[in-house]
Amino acid sequence: MQTNPRLNIRQVAWSHPVGAALRRAQQAELDARFGSADHEPGPPPSEADCAVFLVAYDKGSGQPVGCGGLRLLDATTAEIKRLYVVPYTRGSGVASSVLAALEAEAYKQGITRIKAEAGSAQSDGRNFYQNSGFEPVPNFGPYVGVKHSSCYAKSIDSHSAAHTAMA
Repeated sequence: MQTNPRLNIRQVAWSHPVGAALRRAQQAELDARFGSADHEPGPPPSEADCAVFLVAYDKGSGQPVGCGGLRLLDATTAEIKRLYVVPYTRGSGVASSVLAALEAEAYKQGITRIKAEAGSAQSDGRNFYQNSGFEPVPNFGPYVGVKHSSCYAKSIDSHSAAHTAMA
């Protein structure tokens, strides 16, 4: 689902070099924010457990400007992983467009609930999820007992996916 006329959002393999470069940039930023590389509880996402990975490209320049994926937690639940937007495009709707595309893809795949996590150094992430219709939930999976984690969830159906796309 294309939700932003300035973007071309494409599904790519987890191993795609552009997606890998964006994930490295995200991890470097998080390492700097948290002051260490030890800020992600549990195993990192991989090609084996991600149902979809998207890259957003600016139509005008062709440059990659954001990404995000869905890690399957069970048959009907996925976690948003590696949602990232390059710094110079933040505030322009890239993250919302990638989220809308992820929600639409989740709905197509029969996923009815998506979850997300943001750490203590990610107030922007916490605000983004809350402003995107996610509700705070108890920490799940590897985040249980992790003080610096805030977890969120959102039910997905045809109306919610369409609503996010229009936001």
